Amino acid sequence: MEPDRPNFRKLAAGLLAEASERMRQAGVESPALDAELLLAAAAGVDRTRLLSGSLALDDRSIGRFDQFVSRRAAREPLAYIMGNKEFHGIEFEVNREVLIPRPETELVVDAAAAFLSNWPSSRVLDLGSGSGAIAIAIAVELPTAIVTATDISASALEVARRNAKRHGCSHRIEFLLGDCFAAIPCSHPKFDLILSNPPYVRDLEIDGLQPEVACYEPEIALRGGQDGLDFYRRIAAEVGAYLSSGGEVIVEVGAGQAVQVARILEGGGCRVAEKIRDLSGHQRVVRARRPA
Repeated sequence: MEPDRPNFRKLAAGLLAEASERMRQAGVESPALDAELLLAAAAGVDRTRLLSGSLALDDRSIGRFDQFVSRRAAREPLAYIMGNKEFHGIEFEVNREVLIPRPETELVVDAAAAFLSNWPSSRVLDLGSGSGAIAIAIAVELPTAIVTATDISASALEVARRNAKRHGCSHRIEFLLGDCFAAIPCSHPKFDLILSNPPYVRDLEIDGLQPEVACYEPEIALRGGQDGLDFYRRIAAEVGAYLSSGGEVIVEVGAGQAVQVARILEGGGCRVAEKIRDLSGHQRVVRARRPA
């Protein structure tokens, strides 16, 4: 006997309406969309099938959906609940050990790809790799690049390794555990390109961030010191020992930080080549080159 699709549609519509209202009252920004995504995930299908009205729901999927909604109403990020996030056209596993990749960070990958178009076999370093989003996006798009990814968190590197294996590039990425440049062995060749989306939130601003960020994302990936610029100072202080002549350093920065970060990198012997704006008009990425 075929499922009674009108009844399934009615059940799904009721579940979605109730969940959407529950999340709206909790302050979730896009409760209707989140409800649809969570119901589809709970049923093990994509959102297209949900919207087509061909979704069959059982007690197990309804119970899973209720759990998902409770977590989202507690302001847990949607990406952590679903266990994945798309970045630069690639799907990444994410959990609370890693920062959720943002669209702004795709600008770092785009700038890196532009640089690497002229240096196809370059050695690339991704400092503070987290989920591996930047390193893996580079390895997938530019298979001749030689990529190294570092992170201070062993748990984060495990997530990055799984993501690299998932996308068939684990054999082309060297994963190193350690704090900033301390992860790099002394005998390691210099890099032609150094990339980073470092912690850049001011310490006093952490608690004022949205609950999804302040309460769930790893603080070590957010906290940038009193003025948010500590990590850039560390990069600038050591970049000369790790960046080849004519190579570039490309970093993401917080809104309003580009001018200060540019000065810091110039203090480390680099010449700022470009400040790249995001879709909101903020200078979000700084490119600097070490003179040949």
